[in-house]
Amino acid sequence: MASNYKKTMNLPTTDFAMRGNLPKNEPKRLAEWEEDHVYEKLQEKNKDAKPFVLHDGPPYANGPIHLGHAQNKISKDIINRYKAMRGFRTPYVPGWDCHGQPIEHKVETMLGTEKFNQLPTEKVRELCRKMAVEQVDTQRQGFKRLGVLAEWENPYLTYVNDYDATDVEIFKAIFDRGAIYRGRKPVHWCSHCHTALAEAEIEYGDEVSPAVFVRFQMTTVPAGLEAWEGKLWVDIWTTTPWTLPADDIVILHPEADYVAVVHDGKAEIMAQALVEKDCEKFGYGEVELVRGADGEPWSMTGIELAHNKYKQPIFGDQGVEGEFVYADYVTLDDGTGIVHGAPGHGVDDYLVGMKFNIPVVMPVDDDGRFYKGDELGTGGPWSGMEVNEANPKIIEWLRERGTLILHEDINHSYPHCWRCKQPVIFRATSQWFVSMDKALDGGHTLREEALDELSKVAFYPPHAVKRIGSMVEGRPDWCISRQRNWGVPIPAFTCEDCGETVVNDATLDAVIALFRSKGSDCWFTDDPASYLGDACVCPKCGGHHLKTNKDILDVWWDSGVSHTAVCKHRDNLEFPADMYLEGSDQHRGWFMSSLMTSVGAYGTAPYKAVVSQGFTLDGQGRKMSKSLGNVIDPNKECDTRGADVMRLWVSSVDTSNDVTCDDEILSHVGEAYRKIRNTLRFLLGEIEGRFDPATDAVAVDDLAGYDKLALARLCQVHEIVTEAYEGYRFNVVYRNLYDYVTELSNGYLNATKDRVYCGQADGYDRRSALTVWAQILSMLVHDLQPILVFTCDEVMAFLPESMRDGQTRAALLDWFEAPWSAEETSALLSAYNQLATARDVFTKAFEEAKEAGVVTEGTSQAAFATLTLPANAATALADVDLAEVFVCAAVEVVSGEGFSCTVAPAKGEKCPRCWNVRELGGNANHPHVCERCGDVLDSIGFSEED
Repeated sequence: MASNYKKTMNLPTTDFAMRGNLPKNEPKRLAEWEEDHVYEKLQEKNKDAKPFVLHDGPPYANGPIHLGHAQNKISKDIINRYKAMRGFRTPYVPGWDCHGQPIEHKVETMLGTEKFNQLPTEKVRELCRKMAVEQVDTQRQGFKRLGVLAEWENPYLTYVNDYDATDVEIFKAIFDRGAIYRGRKPVHWCSHCHTALAEAEIEYGDEVSPAVFVRFQMTTVPAGLEAWEGKLWVDIWTTTPWTLPADDIVILHPEADYVAVVHDGKAEIMAQALVEKDCEKFGYGEVELVRGADGEPWSMTGIELAHNKYKQPIFGDQGVEGEFVYADYVTLDDGTGIVHGAPGHGVDDYLVGMKFNIPVVMPVDDDGRFYKGDELGTGGPWSGMEVNEANPKIIEWLRERGTLILHEDINHSYPHCWRCKQPVIFRATSQWFVSMDKALDGGHTLREEALDELSKVAFYPPHAVKRIGSMVEGRPDWCISRQRNWGVPIPAFTCEDCGETVVNDATLDAVIALFRSKGSDCWFTDDPASYLGDACVCPKCGGHHLKTNKDILDVWWDSGVSHTAVCKHRDNLEFPADMYLEGSDQHRGWFMSSLMTSVGAYGTAPYKAVVSQGFTLDGQGRKMSKSLGNVIDPNKECDTRGADVMRLWVSSVDTSNDVTCDDEILSHVGEAYRKIRNTLRFLLGEIEGRFDPATDAVAVDDLAGYDKLALARLCQVHEIVTEAYEGYRFNVVYRNLYDYVTELSNGYLNATKDRVYCGQADGYDRRSALTVWAQILSMLVHDLQPILVFTCDEVMAFLPESMRDGQTRAALLDWFEAPWSAEETSALLSAYNQLATARDVFTKAFEEAKEAGVVTEGTSQAAFATLTLPANAATALADVDLAEVFVCAAVEVVSGEGFSCTVAPAKGEKCPRCWNVRELGGNANHPHVCERCGDVLDSIGFSEED
């Protein structure tokens, strides 16, 4: 008989597969999207709406995508999809950074350095372009596989003609404001890559360096030390002995007190605060200070000692002198309180040298080697040596001449080239700079304007503004020139007649037009003067023999001007962009270069909001590397787990911080995906082809008691999720939706499935529950669509027409509209929370009753509960069928002070149709089943003989 009853039930059925088989099915769906022009339809759907422009920071076109790429692009796609559902027009133009040293380095590695150096510039550029194009397509396919919707066939590439022209367009705008200049000053110089580097291209790592204390003999005598003439020295400290051949100055703190220590017949000047420490370190024994006629120790401040002279440590015997100066950056924490200075080898030294009119000496060439000379010449015995190789030679030179006080090796943080990973040096070369502190045409400096604009930008997380703000406050002038082949040339000429550097509006306008029509390659392959006509004239001497500058623009400038090359120059985009989203390292990279070029050109930030994300690490918090074998390959994961699992992982972590990922973590995410998928399938089992909210739903105000509370909870979850999407906190979206799915499985859906499966198909009780089930399904599909793009699109085919917003693709859905507002659900949510407490009390009591042997059935359906409720809870839950909620046989409610429950065996028998323990035979026509089931059998004309 029971088998016959099964035919009378509304058991679930759906064609939505239990297993997603994502690796196989997602590529098919991608092909459908492309054939169906889903991205284009999305833009058309919202064509008249307010735009939301998330401007894509260009990844470097260098190798297959990695996990950081996946996190970045998935995050952007989540935001764009959400904003589109909220009715915004969301054009998304992906881009690639195609110029610069990494690609050129790859070409050099491929050819070999010797052959590479023999190639003409135009051939190098041709090979670099070919490699960039190949890399772009490789990465494009990887990004598309992740389900990212974009103008994939119309990206922006930094090497195309219009982009080249924009580089010069922004150069001209900033030049006209007076912020660009050419100067000879120290910059980070990579001797291996033969180019200047900006701060954003520097990485720091530990290095062991030789620290030396050295005495320089003075050639002038400060007042009060006349008796020590010829025996007077100044003690300095440096961690770069190789810079001593370029020494010009010793630098003191302006307000520090300096004294003279007597040692071995000499008087040595050092900071008073460090005398005890240094004399002990030097092995000088008991400290003896030079004293004046009054018996007090002689002392002078740094300011008072300024302009005294000393023998230059290397070339002093040839009559070369250095000068005492002062600067606030000298500290009294270590050393002697006096540092040696080489304005050609350090920015701080250069700036203080400029203040005191000190010349720049540069004995080191592009290879980081001392120029060759005679025995002393420009480099002494270290002539022709690489600077670090020269350190021991210089130290020995000092020791032989009795000027070395002490040598000790120290471990400290030192700048390295971001590409070749080799230590860099500071070296004065002629470069192009953007001034941070020159007053511009508006009266403010670029630094001031940039800081003011940052105050108007929304940062996520909010504290990220402090990071970029401090960088702007402390950054030096921006060195924008590089000595490479693959990039956009700096639009300047040198007059071969008079040596004048020619940059003016006429030449710049001509170069912009030239690059827009021919691209920047002509600069290296032809004579641009033949294209520029009258613009190519020296304003100083009227000469026409202008030689093109061969330096290229910093690659960060190149990517930074995308705010104009893309956002301003494309009709479907807008400037400033609504959002930039990149990794936290871009505070000194793309965020910074975009800010500087935009503020420099227009006086405004290029973005209204900035989302900063952390780095991707392995499960142990280590950086991913092939050598450690801990790399997670997004392409491989898509081929094994599926892109939706990768997307779910991105949504599960707090991307504002560094995030971890490994096989175990992704396995857990895969389990979460299966739970979500199974919930969607569970809901479809009763809705697909069987329940259409448009015709079958109960009005929300007429829902049964438990259904009303469940719907209020749905509204609450949706509100939390919406707020999290608005704040770009995807992990909050994930956590609330996943927890909600778990809550539904253990609670509402589990409890009401009896009513749905066993109730009358068109009866009020079943339709009331299914009204909420449909709302849950709709909310989940809508709220998960930005994340589980393939799965939600798959669900669309199984939804009733009324639940599709008139669309066939999930990406085209509008945002879910909750049936009630937060104000309307307040009382219901209070009741829901009381119900949750009551359910927990019952569950605990049932488990205790089983352990005590009070109930012997393993299922709560055989339990009878006596539930004590406080008066307010009893009133709030009066309309709720508590037996349904607890999935038990019956509940008796009694009034009391708090929540408590006792459980006893239920009276009655197990109904063979619904399996609930109840009194059977309530319907005389069907004596073998419970009254509810009997009534249902009556309604469908079922006979016990069937």
